[in-house]
Amino acid sequence: MPPSSTAEAPLRASSTAARPSASAAENSTAYTLPDLVCFAHLHWDFVWQRPQHLFSRFAEHGRVFYVEDAFYHNDNLIEPHVEIKDRDNGVKVVVVHLPQRLRDDETASEQVQSEVLSEYFTEQHITKYVSWYYTPMAIGKSRHFTPVLTVYDCMDELANFKFAHPELKKREQELFQKADLVFTGGQTLYEAKREQHSDAHAFPSSIDKAHFGQARGPLAEPADQAAIAHPRVGFFGVVDERLDIELLRELSQNHPEWQFVIIGPVVKIDPAILPRTANVHYLGGKDYKELPAYLKGWEVATLLFADNESTKFISPTKTPEYLAAGNPVVSTPIRDVVRPYGDLNLVQIADNATDFGVAIEKALTQRDDADWRRRTDDYLATISWDQTWQGMVDLMQQRLAAKNPDAATAAGNQLADSASDGNSAASAPRI
Repeated sequence: MPPSSTAEAPLRASSTAARPSASAAENSTAYTLPDLVCFAHLHWDFVWQRPQHLFSRFAEHGRVFYVEDAFYHNDNLIEPHVEIKDRDNGVKVVVVHLPQRLRDDETASEQVQSEVLSEYFTEQHITKYVSWYYTPMAIGKSRHFTPVLTVYDCMDELANFKFAHPELKKREQELFQKADLVFTGGQTLYEAKREQHSDAHAFPSSIDKAHFGQARGPLAEPADQAAIAHPRVGFFGVVDERLDIELLRELSQNHPEWQFVIIGPVVKIDPAILPRTANVHYLGGKDYKELPAYLKGWEVATLLFADNESTKFISPTKTPEYLAAGNPVVSTPIRDVVRPYGDLNLVQIADNATDFGVAIEKALTQRDDADWRRRTDDYLATISWDQTWQGMVDLMQQRLAAKNPDAATAAGNQLADSASDGNSAASAPRI
């Protein structure tokens, strides 16, 4: 997902964060990770996506500090300081506040952020920790920190996004040098990053099936969608340069009998360029917990992505989310949607407005296709955020053990002692 500013990000904290399942805990080794410090370009309270799914699970087992981009004030009266936002799931969101004078002096800004964060780490006794990066740009304020393990979770090719920092590619190379592990948000991205790091692993978009599965049961119609006629063709996600605006425009003009429901904040593009036909409805951003109710009211869900540099490596999380809600899906030929969803004939693929319209016509009847539903549910049964999270934990623990085998042995002995005392794995000591 793209960067966002504090000013653009309405508070949409979710109170429905998923927990690691009991089955996941039973089938895994005991959790023995130290504190986690995440450096992110995405605001925790913006939209609920990959970082929130993963770190709400990490927070079940230990301390998590989610460091956002600095907030610059419009004057120079403020002294640099750190703000801590406690979220329901236990994550501590960390925001450094800076005066206006530092906005245009990147070197000075990063130095001040490093000092403020170092002071906060000392106060909180954050000494043994994993550094987890979502943006290479955070290297500037964290270069001199000494984590016990460094993870780069590359969920997008940020250098291809609108307004990308000119230093981003250079800093990514520096991050590759520091990283012990590289995770990628999709198969296509993995195929690119494995050429740049020897310990890269693909962890494609996953699914909270129980959450989105609510759309298959009784749910009240949201008030702002209730008056929209049927059939409804929906999309949710950040509305930015990745949305194929012209495709939406053509579809809405060619098919006035369909109502197009667009859910999500408009970011980095001028809202005036969006199609404004009577059958296109922009409902704005919604809380994660509200999405199933909206999905329940759609006949077809879409992935209206453009074919451009910003979409070359994306792996849309909404693909399995739509399917878990029971919605037939039509997508443009995004590679990580074609593989596996298109290849398995779970999602229809179309690359122009005419074919997209034909695919929507077919999708309008697909709910009655018992074979499609069975095959879809069989595939969804093979993926979950719990499995993704556990796979990452296992790799991290292996790399830590390889770095410090004596500590790993000691931790294992402590865990054995805890088990003999009847303690649960969740209360195991952290190394």
